[in-house]
Amino acid sequence: MKRIVCLISLFALLLPAMANAASGKLVLYTSQLEQDAQQTVEAFRKANPGVKVEWTRTGTTALMNKLRAEFEAGAPKPDVILIADMITMEGLKREGRLMAYEKAPVNDYAPGLYDKDRTYFSTKLICTGIIYNDKAPFKPTSIKDLFRPRAKGLVIMPSPLYSGAAAVHMHTLIQNPKLGWAAYEALAENGAVNSKGNGGTFKAVASGEKLFGFCIDFLPIRNKLKGSPVSFIIPKEGASAVTEPVAILSTARNPEAAKRFVDFLLSRQGQELAVKQGFMPAMKGVTPPKGFPANVTLMPLNTGEALVKDKQNKKKFAEIFGG
Repeated sequence: MKRIVCLISLFALLLPAMANAASGKLVLYTSQLEQDAQQTVEAFRKANPGVKVEWTRTGTTALMNKLRAEFEAGAPKPDVILIADMITMEGLKREGRLMAYEKAPVNDYAPGLYDKDRTYFSTKLICTGIIYNDKAPFKPTSIKDLFRPRAKGLVIMPSPLYSGAAAVHMHTLIQNPKLGWAAYEALAENGAVNSKGNGGTFKAVASGEKLFGFCIDFLPIRNKLKGSPVSFIIPKEGASAVTEPVAILSTARNPEAAKRFVDFLLSRQGQELAVKQGFMPAMKGVTPPKGFPANVTLMPLNTGEALVKDKQNKKKFAEIFGG
């Protein structure tokens, strides 16, 4: 009789966990790098053995084109999406494409890193700050240092017309009342030019062709550890960040598995995986990779305003710097 009572008690304890266990097929669309996506899926499956993951990986623009075609056909396939930026997520939210997940584990995340209605959640920080060559005439600490005469003709940056991270940086910078469009006008006046992407900016500064630039963090930080003559700093105004948010579609066929995927990415285990992959974690209290700053101040970004003004802001940038 005692054994029966013990078994009943054990079953009662296991019942909530069994009820919350996810199973079935989870369809994921992601813009992560191929290797990172593979690692993410494998780690999630190890933590959730009852879930089979079917995933598609390509760049955010191509992924959104694919998803929009599926919306048009009335047959969106993914349960969950993991893409580059919050501005794109905000657009999907406004179209009613995202499911709110009110119980998402966000206690250790700054409020600006997730949607106030809890429809999308940042999973890492890919910050845009200042890169400079070791032979630069001075070490910058502020964005405004790049307006100085000693930086004339020596500044390069990725274009928001080509780079998603650069577009986020543009929106963030112009929303800052202490910078705004005046900052870009001052940069142009000082001879700053733009490359298409962050890779071009990094190469130009690392080679000494230019000595200063705006760039995403991991390119200069990882390459400096390999001997590249560059340094990266977060300017005193703060950085902008692409945060690789995750969201559940409102049409998800397996919302429980999708919630577990969000839980995993936002958990300490998920954040430590991001660190292992070489990215700054979004969660407070998780040690970043070697060479990354211990603390990062982010400039605020109103994603709704950025979404509405995206075309006109890119047009104005092109008018200042040329296409």
